[in-house]
Amino acid sequence: MKQEVFLSDDYSPAEDEPFMNDKQTEYFRRKLLNWKAELIEGSRDTIEELQNGTRNIPDVNDRASEETDRALELRTRDRARKLVGKIDAALRRIEEGEFGYCSVTGDPISLKRLDARPIATMSLEAQEKHERREKVHRDD
Repeated sequence: MKQEVFLSDDYSPAEDEPFMNDKQTEYFRRKLLNWKAELIEGSRDTIEELQNGTRNIPDVNDRASEETDRALELRTRDRARKLVGKIDAALRRIEEGEFGYCSVTGDPISLKRLDARPIATMSLEAQEKHERREKVHRDD
């Protein structure tokens, strides 16, 4: 069992620390867990709203508007569901000691990038190269 790591509320990973030390790892683990909890709570709220919000609207335009709103909300929730899967994958990488390292080059991903997008699997350079290659090989 891992020893619990103390983090102050104002802790932020710094470049002058050893990369992915216990504090940094715990910081990102908590950040991912909080993000996941927010997404799940939002999904619960949406489900409740959809269950309670079913009503018969006689005006065709109002009904169409409400259906459009529901479709947009469901699409947003589907994206959140996919994001939860990526968060779970990042949490697994933390447990396996692979978090924070580029899946392409093996180099450390910058702390700024990880703080902005903790589910990142590639360094900024590798991601840009990947996107350029995708753009070139895309069927238009």
